[in-house]
Amino acid sequence: MGQTADFDAFYASTARRVMLQVYAVCGDLGDAQDLTQEAYARAWQRWPEVSGYDSPEHWVRRVAWNLAANRWRGLRRWLAAQTRFGPPPETTAGPTPERVALLAALRRIPEAQRQTVAMHYLMDMSVEEIASSDGVPAGTVKARLSRARAALAPLLTDVEVSDVA
Repeated sequence: MGQTADFDAFYASTARRVMLQVYAVCGDLGDAQDLTQEAYARAWQRWPEVSGYDSPEHWVRRVAWNLAANRWRGLRRWLAAQTRFGPPPETTAGPTPERVALLAALRRIPEAQRQTVAMHYLMDMSVEEIASSDGVPAGTVKARLSRARAALAPLLTDVEVSDVA
């Protein structure tokens, strides 16, 4: 009974934050909810082990991000197949050019920088909060943010910030 109560409390206190972080990384609310649910299901299956970690939330977030990366790989394979076989008969309007440019630019920077940017700018987490969450020094977080900004700047020269929201 105690194990269930511990997990329930952990889930209640962290699930929304993890889901929002995954949403910031993958850009789709439905996918973020699915990925978060799957990550917590995996945490539940291993709860005696995961609960002993310094940061079970970090473990769940990492699992969710790995699942998101796997979805991106699957999407790339699907897109390659669509290129070979042509588009489906019906298509819908796609995302704005600004959003496409932002996502393309984010995909061109290293994963650690992308996640740090998402946590800092989209989740409004402080450098100290990110450092604590990821188990790295604050200087590492600052370096990732600096390098990410430097890498993104030339990629987003024609995109206005107000258009990306």
